[in-house]
Amino acid sequence: MNANPSRRHPADTDESAQLMSRAARDLPPGRHQFHKERLMAQIHDLQQNEARTATPAPARRTKRLLRPVIALPALAAAVAGVVVAASVLDGDGGGDGLATGPALTTELGSASSDGLPQLLDRISLAAGSVTAHPKVGPGQFVYIKSKFADTFVKTVDGKSSLASHSLYDRQIWKSADGTEGWLIDPTVNEGPEGETLSLPDEQGNTPVASLNGPSYDYLTQLTTDPDELLAKIYKETEGQGNSPDQQAFSTIGDLLGESYPPAELYSALFKTAAKIPGVVVVNDAVDAAGRSGIAVARLDETSGSREEWIFDKKTHVFLGERDVQVKEVKEDGVVIKPGTVNYTSAIMTRAVVDGMKQVPSSSS
Repeated sequence: MNANPSRRHPADTDESAQLMSRAARDLPPGRHQFHKERLMAQIHDLQQNEARTATPAPARRTKRLLRPVIALPALAAAVAGVVVAASVLDGDGGGDGLATGPALTTELGSASSDGLPQLLDRISLAAGSVTAHPKVGPGQFVYIKSKFADTFVKTVDGKSSLASHSLYDRQIWKSADGTEGWLIDPTVNEGPEGETLSLPDEQGNTPVASLNGPSYDYLTQLTTDPDELLAKIYKETEGQGNSPDQQAFSTIGDLLGESYPPAELYSALFKTAAKIPGVVVVNDAVDAAGRSGIAVARLDETSGSREEWIFDKKTHVFLGERDVQVKEVKEDGVVIKPGTVNYTSAIMTRAVVDGMKQVPSSSS
């Protein structure tokens, strides 16, 4: 998923798609191209964490493959099939039965640095004052229900155009130590019942938690000092992304989405984001569920797209995120105009539950 030109939009149509491996199919169709370099980055992390001898291709991590989208049991296979997994595209834009339609678009909200420190302070206070933010204990699971949609290049009979997948639901469960999990996602699973994310994988590997693949237990060990945290992010994501600052912003954004930072860290993330150059406020933004809010955002100068974290204007609760094209680009003969929504998501439920596949009553 990426635009240097591969970011979040298109990727080159490749007949090798017909040879797509299980590792590639575990990525949501239509988002292979948007996240292919992110896959490379994750494989790179696994290789480092497991002290493998193979040298991965350079990776530029970009938004927004919520890491568990790549089913963990398939990651080792992905290392072996990285070329296929990184380059494959759905030639017809299909999505395992998901309906497709016109490209997602939105009005571009005005962006300004005015009021950013005050807004992030309010968001940080709101995050730190959340009383219903229980710790995750042994045997418990973080449950997150989300909505997603994306725009991609659809190629039919050699002709390419922008299209989008219809909004779909995704549910994920992850244990505190990250070794057990379950995923229900129509763009990833082969059946409606979902599939396991439990470790070790089919090759017996148990990846070590990191910023690019955190468990709850890992997050409890992170510093809550904004300066120290930002320094750690820059250090551990060096060489990823289109720029160090954009990568740092994206890394924090990942932790806000399909993750469950402890309350103190959750609050500290916003103070950390305030220290990244180029961060702005977008006064009007809408998440995947149609909820209107205010966004903390940053423009990726390389891709011309703007990553937006969306918050409720009154409560400052995190609603979701999206990636919006701000500068016109052309890829494979397809023009991606300003206002194109490359990716959008909405967090509907985030809770701690006592068992795998258990759903909070409010989400049933």
